Amino acid sequence: MVWNTPLATLGQLPSLCPLPASCCWDLFCSPSPPPPFFKNLFRETYIQQEQGESSNDRNDRAIRVAVKWYSEHLKKIEDEEKIQVIFLTNDRTNKEKALEEGITAYTCEEYIKSLIANPDLVDRLACVSDEGKEIESGKIIFPEHIPLSKLQQGIKSGIYLQGTYRASRDNYLEATVWVHGDAEENKEIIIQGLKHLNRAVHEDIVAVELLAKDEWVALSSVVLQDDGENEDDIENEEEKENILKTSVNKDILRPTGKVVGIIKRNWRPFCGMLSKSQIKEARRHLFTPADRRIPRIRIETRQADTLEGQRIIVAIDGWPRNSRYPNGHFVKNLGSAGDKETETEVLLLEHDVPHQPFSQGVLSFLPKMPWSITEQDMKYREDLRHLCVCSVDPPGCTDIDDALHCREVENGNVEVGVHIADVSHFIRPGNALDEESAKRGTTVYLCEKRIDMVPELLSSNLCSLRSNVDRLAFSCIWEMNHKAEILKTRFTKSIINSKASLTYAEAQMRIDSTTMNDDITTSLRGLNKLAKILKKKRIDNGALTLSSPEVRFHMDSETHDPIDLQTKELKETNSMVEEFMLLANVSVAQKIYEEFPEFALLRKHPAPPPSNYDILVKAAKSKNLEIKTDSAKALAESLDKAESPEFPYLNTLLRILTTRCMMQAVYFCSGMDNDFHHYGLASPIYTHFTSPIRRYADIIVHRLLAVAIGADTTYPELTDKHKLADMCKNLNYRHKMAQYAQRASVAFHTQLFFKSKGIVNEDAYILFVRKNAVVVLIPKYGLEGTVFFEEKGKPTPRLDYNNEVPSLTVEDTTLHVFDKVKVNIMLDASNIQHQKIRMVLVEPKVSPELKKSFSSRL
Repeated sequence: MVWNTPLATLGQLPSLCPLPASCCWDLFCSPSPPPPFFKNLFRETYIQQEQGESSNDRNDRAIRVAVKWYSEHLKKIEDEEKIQVIFLTNDRTNKEKALEEGITAYTCEEYIKSLIANPDLVDRLACVSDEGKEIESGKIIFPEHIPLSKLQQGIKSGIYLQGTYRASRDNYLEATVWVHGDAEENKEIIIQGLKHLNRAVHEDIVAVELLAKDEWVALSSVVLQDDGENEDDIENEEEKENILKTSVNKDILRPTGKVVGIIKRNWRPFCGMLSKSQIKEARRHLFTPADRRIPRIRIETRQADTLEGQRIIVAIDGWPRNSRYPNGHFVKNLGSAGDKETETEVLLLEHDVPHQPFSQGVLSFLPKMPWSITEQDMKYREDLRHLCVCSVDPPGCTDIDDALHCREVENGNVEVGVHIADVSHFIRPGNALDEESAKRGTTVYLCEKRIDMVPELLSSNLCSLRSNVDRLAFSCIWEMNHKAEILKTRFTKSIINSKASLTYAEAQMRIDSTTMNDDITTSLRGLNKLAKILKKKRIDNGALTLSSPEVRFHMDSETHDPIDLQTKELKETNSMVEEFMLLANVSVAQKIYEEFPEFALLRKHPAPPPSNYDILVKAAKSKNLEIKTDSAKALAESLDKAESPEFPYLNTLLRILTTRCMMQAVYFCSGMDNDFHHYGLASPIYTHFTSPIRRYADIIVHRLLAVAIGADTTYPELTDKHKLADMCKNLNYRHKMAQYAQRASVAFHTQLFFKSKGIVNEDAYILFVRKNAVVVLIPKYGLEGTVFFEEKGKPTPRLDYNNEVPSLTVEDTTLHVFDKVKVNIMLDASNIQHQKIRMVLVEPKVSPELKKSFSSRL
């Protein structure tokens, strides 16, 4: 079989074709062919381009010549089972010429439909439509996309703006476009309404035309979800759009535009579930993606009964102007919805987390066991095995990156050491192990499993700084006075032998004990004393102390289902370790930038734009408190003063809200940026050095530092700022996706926890108010969700939203930000695709007939 069609058209056909691999012969991009055949290098099939013949026509003719030769060649083979050569092409003209020349030819669709023994393959065919003929029937919903050539001219002349399209999770009729380019840096354009969204999909690169200023809007505070019950009900969509256009303060209007064309599609395979058509024996159904930012997708399948209740993967093929939703095709069945293994696979795929087992090619670069430290390993190392080093980590931690020591020296000062696993000793630049680690970027921690960045032999054994074994380390050692002032700093590759692997609780118990005075305990007390001084200095300099509720699950040992859910309790020892990790990162950042001002891999935290703080300032003002946001120091000081004796939890709520105002911290190359400042830490320079087992950025920093102190040699990519900048882009993406995956894992396990609990009544605090809902936080569980006051098919209460206070009045009950309320919590499993934690407002009470509940996917 000879393919003359893009593989994208075939979905996954090459790997799913029921015919033997020996008959599958792709002349262009063979997925896994028999010995490769180069038609242009073979005398029997080589042809010259004829006068007046286009390159494409010559290429088509060359394929037909090759097919004929191959067919004749196979006839000469004496075999009981003759092999027929079939030519597949979606090029109509090429197919007609092939038939005229006696070649057996089909389109992909014709051939797949002929395989009556494998009817399921038809579902995997991409939906291919001729752009010019796609509007055969039905009302045109969307404006035509401007051709790419005209878009590029318009962008160059400033008529259009190019940016990344980001759909809203809460409102399917709203999106923002982050504009590219220096002149429009960080400029955000609001897009509202179905026609203005114009078939863009989350993360597409789009061209936007700005609307006139009198058409500008503000981001809505309405939560709208696409129920998708009637895909042709455009009038209903228009009614919903009118909800967005309620009057708003002119001061908060922002640049608003419409999508006029697509520069680059960023489609990927999407996980979700089939919403089976109510029409009996229908083949056309809607697929509902797990990610609410992705529109529903229309697919054709003959397996609807089989796929109902399953998690499946679907790919988008196109989006005609007359279709409310894009067209696509079925790719793969992942398993039953609700199954833990299936749901974990879904969240890993949805967040693009590389999680396949490490290949043999990668594993071949691991050290051979048994492994031991050699004389060559010691060549550039200090032997620090005599030091009283220990590690302090969460319970159950096996990938121990860091260890510490503290001791008094002869002159009365204090020596403090941070010892970090020397992962770069085992992962050498450019090999398969290095490339795989760079691709993964970070270890991903889920509730029940860990997706390692490096193979387990390294992460949990040879690199892990476990107690009572010799380990290779990279050490940052300071000499300090008792005021925690740094007098000397040095860096060295080392060999250590940790004397204890402690949990935070165990370390805290030693520090607090009145009877324990051994070397480890003395070292911990010295570290804790200095850490408190270091923390005070940081805060005095303007570092922020923020809050974000984290939860810990206690699992049943047999079923592995969560049986308890608690917010994590932080101890002094958490802060102790954090302070020295921060100090090491700053010290290393200074060193590598001093040695490599153009090539240092650093980390910065941009200051938020003033508008980010609006919600925080208004919320504080509603409680008669003032939050200053002129600088990080002013913010930190005003947060410290924002106390209420009768409402002790208020300060925590303000810090949680402040966290939501922050920008994302990012990696960057020093030679490609001039703003190094880390806003949250109030540090002029910062990097990541202390976690190389779980962060690839730290491995690069280790390599830079090793070259800086003469402990290793450089290599070309290490001093190429453009390649380093590209690497930073991937690392930032991988870290962001890892965070989202971790949150999704917590959400899923939270659902499992409440599944067996029935209705739980708990105290909650209002974090945000919307036009038709309030977002609440339940401190006991670190749980957040949205209480809706509109419900389909029920009377809508009178709602009065005040953006300035901010507050929401439901009938005669007014709800303010930070108000304490009571809610009932339960699992709503009525929609198997989007099971969710449902909360019902219990106190304060609204009119019984109007009391509404919220449905929020966590």
